[in-house]
Amino acid sequence: MSVRRATTDDLPALMELWRAFEREVPAASHVQVDHDRELREIRDIVEGELAFLAENDGAPSGFVLCRRRGPGVAYLSDLYVVPSARRGGLATALVREVAETLAEQGIDHLELEVQAANAGARVVYQRWGFVEHLLTLNAPVEQLRERLAPGRHALSFASIHVQTDDRGWVERTVAQFAPRIGSKRSRVEGPRNGWTTVYDEVADTDPGALLRFSREISDRMGAIVIALAFEVDQVVRMIALDRGGIVDEYLSVPEFYGQLPPGDVIGLAANPTVLSRLTGADPARVRAVARTAATPAELPPPRELLRELGSLLGLEGVDYGYEGP
Repeated sequence: MSVRRATTDDLPALMELWRAFEREVPAASHVQVDHDRELREIRDIVEGELAFLAENDGAPSGFVLCRRRGPGVAYLSDLYVVPSARRGGLATALVREVAETLAEQGIDHLELEVQAANAGARVVYQRWGFVEHLLTLNAPVEQLRERLAPGRHALSFASIHVQTDDRGWVERTVAQFAPRIGSKRSRVEGPRNGWTTVYDEVADTDPGALLRFSREISDRMGAIVIALAFEVDQVVRMIALDRGGIVDEYLSVPEFYGQLPPGDVIGLAANPTVLSRLTGADPARVRAVARTAATPAELPPPRELLRELGSLLGLEGVDYGYEGP
């Protein structure tokens, strides 16, 4: 394995590696890639900026491209290692060559971009010392028009499902504890399929109130409670409680409200074993439906996801809140 500065003689190999990279990690669906332009930029970088080629037994195995972005700042535009040469330190060696050269040139900082969904690459970059400095967000224009229309507000609602057929007991418990979250309006439906459902105007829009209310009901009744929420048209939340204690949590986009420690991100992934024990749901179906992602766009539409999650848990009436269907 060797890494060396690339020359114009290496352009065919670099272009083939770039094509392999583009096939493996395609651009986001809304981005139209101009291949001719990309290939011209590779030539420009090789001729005037920083380009390194990795070889394994003489065969091109990876490359890195870097160019100046401003005073004291460089931009790493491309980094790729073929699958057969990975996990051997080749990517590290390529970026180390870039860093050594930049230091000699008096460049203080190196920037790069990575797709939010590319979790593996993000972990590697963070280990190397890269930190988030600027987030680039994207939204379909038609979706923006719809959501920014006059009078349009992001929709949020929730439902609390208590594993009991005793509706009267649920109603008495709700009447006692709803005032603790500042609520004056609650409604109880069911039982349906062994679950009695609570809807509350405050819990509809306040995840903290939803948790407190669900915990109070579960603790007072000694019951299993599943709370489901549809939040700001974007994400789905699930909280499972047993006798007042949280036994599982799920948020379809764990870092939707901000960056979290890795352990907290993992903790917001649904636990198929726990949900199977509480509801009888098929663990394989839980894994297939209750997926998480870096952005809502990487998952099914949130309302569709909510319906699927409710169905596999055997819960009815999940698709609306206090105001009803």
